[in-house]
Amino acid sequence: MNAEVVLSRAESIAEEAAAVAAAAQRRELSIACAESLTSGAIATALGRAPHSALWFAGGVVAYSETAKVEALGVHRGPVVTEQCALEMAAGVRRLMKADAAVAVTGVGGPGESEGHPAGTVMIAVSTPRADWAATHHFDGDPVAVVSRTTLHALVRLRELLDA
Repeated sequence: MNAEVVLSRAESIAEEAAAVAAAAQRRELSIACAESLTSGAIATALGRAPHSALWFAGGVVAYSETAKVEALGVHRGPVVTEQCALEMAAGVRRLMKADAAVAVTGVGGPGESEGHPAGTVMIAVSTPRADWAATHHFDGDPVAVVSRTTLHALVRLRELLDA
């Protein structure tokens, strides 16, 4: 990935995080995140967004299955699933006492996991109005997959906060 693409994506992530901040403040909601393959990238973006102390409750990086089960209450079994992402979002909402949450799990690469190729990502959002999850397939090396996952997770969180 060239430097221009990285910079452009970083700017987009910052813009989306700022839009999440505006939506959270407008609706007076607290936001949390649970991350696996992004290893804190979403929390970092949210924490850097405007006035994050007012609306960002915090995040959990639960990379291993054990961490997902013990910290977030995810059921044992495959963790590269939409159900796991939904359980992660619900778990971090409970843990952080947040109004809404975004969660991501999947395969960053370079190899496969649980029979899924690298770039397979599940994103879930849980809000007071609805829960949503979807599977995405992102091309590129692990850095690109993390970047694309972070951006898509923030976009979907903002869309659901604004719905």
